[in-house]
Amino acid sequence: MIKTIAITSGKGGVGKTNIVANLAISLSKKGKRVMVLDADLGLCNIDVLLGMAPRFNIQHMLNGEKSLSEIVVKGPAGIMVVPASSGVEELTHLDEFKKLRLIDEFQALQENIDYLFIDTGAGISPNVTFFCIASQETVVVVTPEPTSLTDAYALIKVLNTRYQEKEFRILINQARSSSEALEIFKRLHMVTDRYLNVSLDYIGFIPYDRALQKAVKSQKAVVLQSPHSQVSEAFSSLADRIRNMNSSSPKGGIQFFFDNLFEVSGNVGV
Repeated sequence: MIKTIAITSGKGGVGKTNIVANLAISLSKKGKRVMVLDADLGLCNIDVLLGMAPRFNIQHMLNGEKSLSEIVVKGPAGIMVVPASSGVEELTHLDEFKKLRLIDEFQALQENIDYLFIDTGAGISPNVTFFCIASQETVVVVTPEPTSLTDAYALIKVLNTRYQEKEFRILINQARSSSEALEIFKRLHMVTDRYLNVSLDYIGFIPYDRALQKAVKSQKAVVLQSPHSQVSEAFSSLADRIRNMNSSSPKGGIQFFFDNLFEVSGNVGV
């Protein structure tokens, strides 16, 4: 069974795509088969970050020009990337034929993937919330910035009150220390505990490290460019926690992921 994990945030610019790329590579280095779906469909972030230049993207597959295996780009350490395209029609607007094609294409690859990471956009738009609802796990990325904290709460509130989501994994990014990261989590937990009926699980933090900035400028993953840096070690530890993460969610499998995605999109106006 493929584990589907949405990596999301209430605010843009929190390093979400960097986390997806480096976490996927870290898991791949540990022997797991990982695919990344760039679900920020109009921006093509993941391939730019990793210095890839795919010839084809998800639009070519949906139009019947290419199969999923033909558009998938092999990235660093063997990860598989499904690239987005600027201006591609949102998945929630697909007709029935394209929905079925998407499901069939992913099911054909099911035996070859252990993890499917969904790199969502930021904010509380329907396109973001749909992917969170459909995934087995939702990881909310938060930074020390006050606006990141308030926007993370807004996203959790929408997913809880509008879509009855109750379980969230919290990852703190760009923290200067473990104590700072824990303080941020405690602040978020305090307000959600007071106003929402949700469960927050702290899964760790990624430290601020100049090695990451250098890797971004080089369009390379920091876990490959600076494998012994503090931030790379944090990604390795995070990958171990992801592998050992037990889920009480009944969601599972690619069929459920897309069935749920399309069911929600059909019942909620955009």
